[in-house]
Amino acid sequence: MSASYQPDVLGPDFEQRVLPQPDDYEGAVQCTLVRLRPSGPVRRAVLYVHGFSDYFFQREMAYCYQQHGYQFYALDLRKYGRSWLPHQRPNNVRDLREYYADLNAALAVVQAEGYATVVLCAHSTGGLIAALYAHEGAQRAAVSALVLNSPFLALNQPWLKKQVAIPLAAALGQLLPNISPPSDLPREYGLSLHRDYRGEWDYHLPWKPLVPFPVSFGWLRAVRAGHRRIRQGLAIAQPVLVLHSDRTVRTRGWSNDYFRADGVLDVRDIHALAPRLGARIAVKAIAGGMHDLVLSVPPVREQVYREVFAWLATTLG
Repeated sequence: MSASYQPDVLGPDFEQRVLPQPDDYEGAVQCTLVRLRPSGPVRRAVLYVHGFSDYFFQREMAYCYQQHGYQFYALDLRKYGRSWLPHQRPNNVRDLREYYADLNAALAVVQAEGYATVVLCAHSTGGLIAALYAHEGAQRAAVSALVLNSPFLALNQPWLKKQVAIPLAAALGQLLPNISPPSDLPREYGLSLHRDYRGEWDYHLPWKPLVPFPVSFGWLRAVRAGHRRIRQGLAIAQPVLVLHSDRTVRTRGWSNDYFRADGVLDVRDIHALAPRLGARIAVKAIAGGMHDLVLSVPPVREQVYREVFAWLATTLG
């Protein structure tokens, strides 16, 4: 484990700490813990986990948590963003439990730095991983509450594809984990975000490309297994806040709906499956929210933060 923090790409307010992990089927592995430099003594911390084809870049979110009395940390999972090594396929895993070691290491650092109350905040695929970890991860008792931003609880695909093509691809994942099927992932959501196109945000396109990285049969198998466990029901002991947009983009090609609806997931799936995560689940639809709710237009993301911090104040006191 790297013994100290180093400067981070987000600028002087942020620093990072590389956390080496045991080698896997591709060789050396690491994850990266990022933190907003502490501004004073606080008792609580938040650990953020990004989504698929993604990494942590949301400075505004970090400052909001800091302003509400939380020390902010974010984790770039193995093979994503800061943690992606040259010999690795981006985002490549064969079982979502591979990420548990990354969460164990990050939570150990957060606890060692003096925070007994830790909120696990996660977006999209990170929300799926965080939910599974809170159900069975080795250090799940270190987590006091979860905030899930548009968690990836089900595939947003046509019925026939979900019933035939996806199961076939997942079955191939056991034999041909590194093969990627033809991809039809759209670029419109990426266009709606990056400031060089239609959006307002600046981030590193090689780490978060407009068209998401191709997925492999092994990844599909891992995700389908995670979704099956969600449908069967988890037993997360901690209180969970699930936030999602009130609508999904239904049109093909570019539409301004990408600025005011979820352009990646079907929000009906999130709403229906969220209660299966545990016994203490709060679900809130955010009118006009994008897929990553904290990247929505300013009035909407202000509402997101109001909901989050009001819920945390009620839940944690």
